[in-house]
Amino acid sequence: MRRARLAYPNAESFVFKRPTTFYDEAHNLHQASSGVFCKPHTMKAPHLLLSLTISLGAFGLAHAQSAAAAAAAAPAASAPYVAPPWTYKTKQLSRNDVDKLLGNPKKLLVVDVRRPDEISKYGTLPVYLNVQVADLPDALDFIPRDRLIVTVSNRAHRAGAAGDLLTEKGYKVAGALGSEDYREAGGTIFKIAVPPPRTPAPAAPAASN
Repeated sequence: MRRARLAYPNAESFVFKRPTTFYDEAHNLHQASSGVFCKPHTMKAPHLLLSLTISLGAFGLAHAQSAAAAAAAAPAASAPYVAPPWTYKTKQLSRNDVDKLLGNPKKLLVVDVRRPDEISKYGTLPVYLNVQVADLPDALDFIPRDRLIVTVSNRAHRAGAAGDLLTEKGYKVAGALGSEDYREAGGTIFKIAVPPPRTPAPAAPAASN
């Protein structure tokens, strides 16, 4: 169809085009996806529908691939914790075991074998002695032998290793506790903030003569 141009006095010229059809819209989509440009009225309907189907299929495949990649990149932090097998001679304590022991604190000593930043992050029992597992052999002389000992770590495995070491050295070890296990079972955990690093005091001004 030819374009009809009408002249209006004191106004800009107007250009009239034929109505846009479904095939025109599909043709525009095909041009954008394939980069092939031709006149709309010269394109046959079956070929146009086939090209449109191929374009939409490619789009669906790309969308599915991007969704699968996003799902694979998602962190697996939501998976529940699965405890590895307990391989220590020291008993792994439950919440009820620990609550009974805390009922007689004068005969109890809690030895937390984690780093200070772990204790600050996860929390621990109200009163404890902090000695990391690597430093435990050198700190035995500072641990009283007249107390029943509970060792503590995040999931009790380092605590179990510490309990075995203390038992071999003649200490009375009630068992090992995981602070996260205790908290998840409804036990009360106390968090202590790590103090900020000390800033050096400013140097005193030099005395003038």
